[in-house]
Amino acid sequence: VQLQASGGGLVQAGGSLTLSCVVSGRTVDSMSTAWFRQAPGKEREIVAMISARGGWHYSDSVKGRFTISRDNAQNTVYLQMNSLKPEDTAVYYCRALQRATNYWGQGTLVTVSS
Repeated sequence: VQLQASGGGLVQAGGSLTLSCVVSGRTVDSMSTAWFRQAPGKEREIVAMISARGGWHYSDSVKGRFTISRDNAQNTVYLQMNSLKPEDTAVYYCRALQRATNYWGQGTLVTVSS
């Protein structure tokens, strides 16, 4: 399983970005997929997750602002990020979990300026 993340960039506070994670090797609806982030000097934390069945979970810090979704035809998982805050600045990673094995994409940097 390989994951390719993209979509990061520099945005002003209050703005929006959409991250994409293209998955190959397995279909996205056969796995749990998630977005994590890691800010400088902090541990990696989960942001949002979508299960194989389509259920989702969000961290409290992004609930109501971020939306995780997937396109089965494109085998891609998205993270729509609205009302961005400077504290959302981090490297964002996508992850797939399949049979207790984690697969990680490379990170994509999101920088939110105040």
